[in-house]
Amino acid sequence: MKYLVLLVVLVVAIGIWRSNRATPKPPQPVKARPPALPQDMLACAHCGVHVPRADAHIQGNLAYCSLEHQRLGKP
Repeated sequence: MKYLVLLVVLVVAIGIWRSNRATPKPPQPVKARPPALPQDMLACAHCGVHVPRADAHIQGNLAYCSLEHQRLGKP
């Protein structure tokens, strides 16, 4: 008889424990980013590599891809 009571208590405890567990939430939809706006590309006066205007090193009317190429100047 005491094993039957113990079994009932365990079943009730497991039932309560399982009902209190957090149910997994459905994944939230990922918000799509707006596409990046196009950037002006400038050719390096030394090597010809195209770099965005924001990253270019400009000296006068010439653009360079790095400070080293700006230092070396136009070949």
